[in-house]
Amino acid sequence: MPGLRVTPVHRHGQARLYVSLPDGRSVAWYDRDTGRVSLLLDDRRDEVLAALRPYAVGELIVGPPPVPTPADLVRLSLHPDDDLAPNRPGEAILTELERYGSQHRFRADPRRRELAAQQLAGAALERLEGAGWRVLHSVPLPGAARIDHLLVGPAGVLTVRSLAAQRHRVRIADPLVTVGRAASVPYLRHARHEAERASLALAAAVRPVLVLVGAERVELGPPGIRGVSVLKDSEIPDLARMGGVLKPADVESLYWTARDRRTWLRV
Repeated sequence: MPGLRVTPVHRHGQARLYVSLPDGRSVAWYDRDTGRVSLLLDDRRDEVLAALRPYAVGELIVGPPPVPTPADLVRLSLHPDDDLAPNRPGEAILTELERYGSQHRFRADPRRRELAAQQLAGAALERLEGAGWRVLHSVPLPGAARIDHLLVGPAGVLTVRSLAAQRHRVRIADPLVTVGRAASVPYLRHARHEAERASLALAAAVRPVLVLVGAERVELGPPGIRGVSVLKDSEIPDLARMGGVLKPADVESLYWTARDRRTWLRV
């Protein structure tokens, strides 16, 4: 199909066909062993299926991984070292501070502000569990990167990045975000990249969210924000009203996959 490229990839015993846009962004992949297509962009569904049709054998199945059987759940029982569920909000920062202490003798350690933001956002996200959501904190990625929070629920899978903005004005000019008088940082680009890596790891569509913790005012400049939801921490409860994508069994299946540290080793 014009505009889409299909690339075969063989690694770690998996045979996949990746479908991408001309700029290299992945929009879907096809697992040849299971016949399952994982879509990243729902509006490209028909184009993706048409592009894959010449390479596929049998019926194409579109959707998240299948619901695990009782035998699968036994197999998925995790060693404590591989289970991410016990991670606290800001786990990586807490570990650093507990192990090495603060390196800033004469001024406040900026990691503590970041930690406080992750803890506040994390507590709010955990309160969504009553609405059918599951949350993981401080998900490790190769190269020492981390996903602050991963949310799996009725509306799908979300990566959530917390940004400390206590009593500051926040200005957004995609991809840059400026908190107070600090230097602008491309947080929106980072958020999109984290979601793309999570999509590859989970074989599911993942949407990025940026949470501004404690922001006094948010100013949005042109041309708007592409593909990232930006919320104040007070708006986190609104996520409970989102739905219509995953059934409860699908939520559990993806959550079990996500909580295994080994899932994230290849992204």
